[in-house]
Amino acid sequence: MELSRYRNLKLILSALYAVWLREFKVFLRERSRLIASIFTPLLWLFVIGSGLGSANPSVGVDYQIFIFPGIISMSVIFTSVFFGSYIIWDRKFDFLKSVMVAPVSRETIFVGKTFGGMTTSLVQISILLLVGGPIGIQFNAYSIIQIVAVVLLLSFALTSVGLTMGSYIESLEGFQLIVSFVVFPLFFLSGALFPLKNLPEWLSLLTTLNPVSYAVDALRNAMMLSSRHTYAEDISILFAATIALGLLGTFSFRKMKAV
Repeated sequence: MELSRYRNLKLILSALYAVWLREFKVFLRERSRLIASIFTPLLWLFVIGSGLGSANPSVGVDYQIFIFPGIISMSVIFTSVFFGSYIIWDRKFDFLKSVMVAPVSRETIFVGKTFGGMTTSLVQISILLLVGGPIGIQFNAYSIIQIVAVVLLLSFALTSVGLTMGSYIESLEGFQLIVSFVVFPLFFLSGALFPLKNLPEWLSLLTTLNPVSYAVDALRNAMMLSSRHTYAEDISILFAATIALGLLGTFSFRKMKAV
């Protein structure tokens, strides 16, 4: 009995590693995507940050420093949600079919893919954090751990969203169209670019329902910037949202057709 459990656990871990490694290698081989995923946040940070910062928005600190947590969240949003497009490509080239017939559950494959998305996000965020020091972001060992925790939770949640959409959409064009209605509201309603106080009631409600707004707030906490909630409150809500979206993703992945 114990030997059987050990073999099952070993099979699950091997499958997780294989799926994760494949997803990560795909990302590393797409050098144009790697460069774009780093260049776009830096463009927002220095161009938008400098341009809007010159208008002297009342955020209490240098505007580039204020939006830095939001730029990190933006990088995670775009990377994680668009991770669902890999399912469509895998389905077109019949790779998904070969994965689905493996002697492991679909939940294991789903988690392996989300791990790939989380690792990809960590690589990008590590590069962005190197830029944070020169512009005045304060870091220490504890804050780095806090930032990594937020990035991992947010990436898991949003990769789940991307995989959910990829499970139902069969064309890449349709996926890109639908994603635009998800990615931009998540970003613009997160408080990444402006404070969330004194907003109209309807807009305040949308930002409250947006899980990314708690990730941005938690990152500001970790970077010792002004925030609305405590880090514990933000991470608790983000964790609950991650669980809910993860369950939605596994359900959708389980019902997905491989062809």
